[in-house]
Amino acid sequence: MPKQVTLPRFLRVTEVLEMTGMSRSFIYAQMAEGAFPRQIHLGPRIIVWNKQEVVQWMEDRIANR
Repeated sequence: MPKQVTLPRFLRVTEVLEMTGMSRSFIYAQMAEGAFPRQIHLGPRIIVWNKQEVVQWMEDRIANR
């Protein structure tokens, strides 16, 4: 069977909040501590996160519980 290719996907802050169940302030505090994936600036008012990095962060939290 051919290997399934996962294309990168960007998440806006509302999607990150929904996926993680965390507040915006908690996410930014965790980023400041280096404990959450950094955002990507696509433009002056466009900030996104790499979906795979966020998913990996969530999987790491589950594995370390």
